[in-house]
Amino acid sequence: MRIAHVRDRAVLVTGDALGIDIAQASGGRFGPSISGLYANWPEFSAWAAGAPQGPPVRFAATDLGPPSPAPRQVFAIGLNYGDHAAEAGLAAPEEPAVFTKFVSSFTGPVTEVALPAATVDWEVELVVVMGRAATRVRAADAWRHVAGLTVGQDLSERRLQHAATPAQFSLAKSYPGFSPTGPFLVTPDEVADPRDLRLGCTLNGEEVQKARTSQLLFGVEALVERLSAVTTLYPGDVVFTGTPSGVGAARTPPRFLSPGDELVSYVEGIGELRQRFVAGASKEES
Repeated sequence: MRIAHVRDRAVLVTGDALGIDIAQASGGRFGPSISGLYANWPEFSAWAAGAPQGPPVRFAATDLGPPSPAPRQVFAIGLNYGDHAAEAGLAAPEEPAVFTKFVSSFTGPVTEVALPAATVDWEVELVVVMGRAATRVRAADAWRHVAGLTVGQDLSERRLQHAATPAQFSLAKSYPGFSPTGPFLVTPDEVADPRDLRLGCTLNGEEVQKARTSQLLFGVEALVERLSAVTTLYPGDVVFTGTPSGVGAARTPPRFLSPGDELVSYVEGIGELRQRFVAGASKEES
């Protein structure tokens, strides 16, 4: 199942740029907002499995918003690929390194992003959206609590990130437009192996990151277990699972985003994000 956030309404995707409005098809039982689906995810999933019918909704990528636009909690995991830890000159963590991204930075998959400084970096990530509340969930049961997966970019302003000691990850990663996600929420059964997906990104057509999610030091199961051992994960909560090597700050010399650049980020079986960067104020799609 693929769910799209189209012009502030939840749409069940049925084809290429085509779907049905969930609220209309369900007679108002579910939707119209995509956020409302997560609160009733088991019931909604059962309904959607029945191949509901409804008037077709056509949409473009620029019509799409983030698959979970207003999560109660956002978790982000640092240094979750061994090669990324190595390029940063750091040891691989023994426990997940957790920070947050603020929801005001969330946008949809195709956006124009204003660069607040000359030191903005890219970080492609697999993103998890929760579908059931999770408290002290075992790793073996983790996927039962996951609504689906999507693509994310953890854009990062490195100067601000390292302007304080310790580093202020959350603030530096939460400028407007710094958390694009999408294009869809994709349920785990829609991909061949949700534990092993190819992901990467290109900058102006040049490949800058490429990896597989099987290389995560702490996979989805482990993250749900470790996070839910401390705090309850709620339906709609978002987990950015970490980025592989290839970020700009680790290059010699460092390389950062500039006005006019286009960044395309993807996860196999889910889709892609496309960000164009400008100087100064921008008009964002969300």
